[in-house]
Amino acid sequence: MPVVPLAERMRPDTLEDFVGQDRLLGPGRILTRLIEEQYLPSMLFWGPPGTGKTTLARLLARITSANFVFFSAVLSGVKDVRRIVDESRALRDGQGVATILFVDEIHRFNKSQQDGFLPHVESGLLTLIGATTENPSFHVIAPLLSRCRVLVLEPLAVDDLLILARRALADRRNGLGEAGISADDEALRYLARAADGDARAMLNGLEVAASIAARDGDGRRLTVEVAEEAMQRRGPRYDKSGEEHYNLISALHKSLRDSDPDGALYWLCRMLKAGEDPLYIARRMIRFASEDIGVADNQALDVAILGRDAYHTLGSPEGELALAQVAVYLATAPKSNAVYAAYKAVMADIDKTGTLPVPKHIRNAPTKLMKELGYGKGYRYAHDDPQALVAQDHLPGRLAGRRYYHPTNRGYEAVVKDRLEKWRRILEQREREKR
Repeated sequence: MPVVPLAERMRPDTLEDFVGQDRLLGPGRILTRLIEEQYLPSMLFWGPPGTGKTTLARLLARITSANFVFFSAVLSGVKDVRRIVDESRALRDGQGVATILFVDEIHRFNKSQQDGFLPHVESGLLTLIGATTENPSFHVIAPLLSRCRVLVLEPLAVDDLLILARRALADRRNGLGEAGISADDEALRYLARAADGDARAMLNGLEVAASIAARDGDGRRLTVEVAEEAMQRRGPRYDKSGEEHYNLISALHKSLRDSDPDGALYWLCRMLKAGEDPLYIARRMIRFASEDIGVADNQALDVAILGRDAYHTLGSPEGELALAQVAVYLATAPKSNAVYAAYKAVMADIDKTGTLPVPKHIRNAPTKLMKELGYGKGYRYAHDDPQALVAQDHLPGRLAGRRYYHPTNRGYEAVVKDRLEKWRRILEQREREKR
């Protein structure tokens, strides 16, 4: 006979036994108010694995006396939807019973499959509760998303997981109470921390630990060494193509921009630990060197490129230290987005004005005809001037006088700013002397 896993046996039967998600279930919070009103709209539960999405949906159905139908996006298809719709209509019309359709991993359905729910959700025949570990904005079609309330479930805190662990050890009917397990507090805390907010992972680890713990009199003793053996090593939650990927690279970028080397190192290491491609991180730091530092420290771009090349040569794990060096350098370099802002401003003007002609005096004139047409006429060669400074327009006539690059007073850019201002003063003085 198959053994039901401890995590499944320990699902709470009442809302009072549900642990965590106080932002949704605390006094005056949204789910608490909806339960008090006995009204459940269609909802999407978005959160990491093991945060109680399925359990919460079952409890809500029980509290509102609704028919609960579990539907797996992995195992079920369109034919099953038709059957559920027919059964739900019969229950509603015959007994006045509402149906909650719980769709696990709804993000795995394609657009046409998700479309199949729309008319039944819209008519109120089905109250849809979808569970997803992926950002619904990316994975749920807009019409369905607009008909559902998105509720975010957070990873469980260590203290929440400790409550569940101690409850499982004490429970004689569904838990491990009959096994006589004595657990060191340090061992339970290790299990809770290693589970990384995932109640299912923690309970699975506890069950394995209980089975391999050494005998201690009439029972077993669960030590931290046993807990470590049971959990092995869990990588941090991460999805290299989903929202967490973008969250972490955003955290790295903003730590670099805010000149925080500690934050930058932390997020860099989080991404490396989770298995992100180090060359992707290197490419993003090269981009950062131009976007957020620019001329304020011209070496930043060189350092970022060299860091990428060093990693490419050494590979992991040796090359990862070069990326850490780059992160610290970029975080502690003077910051300027003047080049980035200038680039964006030029692009915006090009979009507005189209392909404006090159002023004739700065065109090349390799042929007689081109010279006759005025190409290059009036061009002043800078090196003929003692200071290599000439006054002539280099922008199309419609944009004459526009300034895109506005250097800051930070880092080397302060030198560039002084230089440009000095050159402009010299040219302005020459113009005044001509008058």
